[in-house]
Amino acid sequence: MKKSLMKKFLLALSLLLAVGLLAACGSDNNNANNANNAANNQQQQEELTGWAYIENKGELIIGLDDAFAPMGFRDEQGELVGFDIDLANAVGEYLGINIVFQPIEWTAKDMELSSKRIDCIWNGMSVTPERIEAYSLTKKYLNNKIVIMTMDPELKIASAGDLAGVTLATQGGSSALEAMQANEVWPDIEANVTEYANYDEAILAMQGGRVQAIVVDQVLGEYKNANMETKMTVCDFDFGDDLYAIGCRKGETDVADKINEAIQALIDNGQAAEISNKWFGTNIVILQD
Repeated sequence: MKKSLMKKFLLALSLLLAVGLLAACGSDNNNANNANNAANNQQQQEELTGWAYIENKGELIIGLDDAFAPMGFRDEQGELVGFDIDLANAVGEYLGINIVFQPIEWTAKDMELSSKRIDCIWNGMSVTPERIEAYSLTKKYLNNKIVIMTMDPELKIASAGDLAGVTLATQGGSSALEAMQANEVWPDIEANVTEYANYDEAILAMQGGRVQAIVVDQVLGEYKNANMETKMTVCDFDFGDDLYAIGCRKGETDVADKINEAIQALIDNGQAAEISNKWFGTNIVILQD
């Protein structure tokens, strides 16, 4: 090959190598920029709080116990259904936010909320002094009470004194258990109270004669009763009101306010009453401090 041709060949080869190196550098730079942008977006998302965080991601992740009928539970097809499910979806539609339901272990709800795996706890959660301190709660949205239900026609409980010697069942960690423990009669009945993993087991214990009565949220007890051949009766004595609220992260009052706004709108337009009548046969939706 002549020297002039050789020089041209080497020059062309050098140019090709240079272009290749530039392209590789450009690709590396693009990849680095994309990675930096993703990291910045993630950091920005993590830094957002309250409603800005919810609005930015376009969804509200609701933590719930998916076995708490009729608030939120699985139907025969395994689909999530219930009063809280319908109400939350209606709230999401009003606010223009996608609702995502995330079943959780109820005992781990605080960790799930603080870690942002969920955005609120919405599952027939009772208002207690401890929860007022731990969360930013919405207004109370459902009227409920803790009742005693029995299948024994001879059992009459009209006062706390009538509980002496009566064997009772309830769900461990439930609002019903907390209501009993907060009542002055607790030292006298504690030895006769059996805790079960869920209310289905508590009802089976009563049906089997192992206990005489169950202590339960009225909304759950009445729902279970509607699906039983042999009905339970509600005793005259109860452990008081058990109003429900939705728990948002502590300090995120703007999220609670948005949910309050939506529920009030659903009350005003009659949709909340329709949902309540569907599940309870009556309207027990409220919105009060």
